[in-house]
Amino acid sequence: MRVLAIIPARGGSKGIPGKNIRLLGDAPLIAYSIAAALHSEYVDRVVVSTDSEAIAAVALEWGAEAPFLRPPEIAGDDTTDLPVFTHAVEWMKDQEGYRADLIVQLRPTSPLRPPDLIDRAVDIMLGNPDADSVRCVTPSGQNPWKMWRIAGDRLDPLLTSDLHEPYNMPRQALPDTFWQTGHVEVIRYETLVHKNSMTGEVILPCIVPTEYAVDLDNLYQWSFVEYTLRHAGLPLVLPDKMPAIFPV
Repeated sequence: MRVLAIIPARGGSKGIPGKNIRLLGDAPLIAYSIAAALHSEYVDRVVVSTDSEAIAAVALEWGAEAPFLRPPEIAGDDTTDLPVFTHAVEWMKDQEGYRADLIVQLRPTSPLRPPDLIDRAVDIMLGNPDADSVRCVTPSGQNPWKMWRIAGDRLDPLLTSDLHEPYNMPRQALPDTFWQTGHVEVIRYETLVHKNSMTGEVILPCIVPTEYAVDLDNLYQWSFVEYTLRHAGLPLVLPDKMPAIFPV
């Protein structure tokens, strides 16, 4: 069983310039995802897919591989995950003869990961041979049954259902809902290459506690994560060269 971790990290971040190698606490952001992959019992290679030589150099310094630079045509703001991951696995197969059975995506913007999270997600995949992928989700903070669209000058419910006026029902009476995080996604090679999909049709959940759920898009969130690192006492995987803030 070959398990390849791929960390997508392009250089053109606009919300937070230089985000992937900006210091979060005492380590660059990307180092947290690298550390999580290196901590896994299953992952045998950790590769950063980037178009930036600076990001590649930092990735190497913190223990990952950066065997190629991502072509510019798949490094834009609107580039989806699929061509990035297809390029990475095909490059490694063509240039190195390496073919992974499972591909683990680790988004740098979700750096707070419990120590067992990657292996727990891989275990879910291994225990369900019919699954195409596993995706981390967390209970949604706002229930979409109480969300709206503005159509012209009126409100329309975001969701339609057999429930009678769900937007007027107590939260406890509504179906549980979840939103996807960027912590871990596990994809079968066949799903990615033969089904041309990042998920396939059979997608299984790996639940992440809400206190770990963050997606770094702005400096306010950045400050919140730094505070969490130093004060929340969460069990986390930290970069090896970073001073221990609390025990892992």
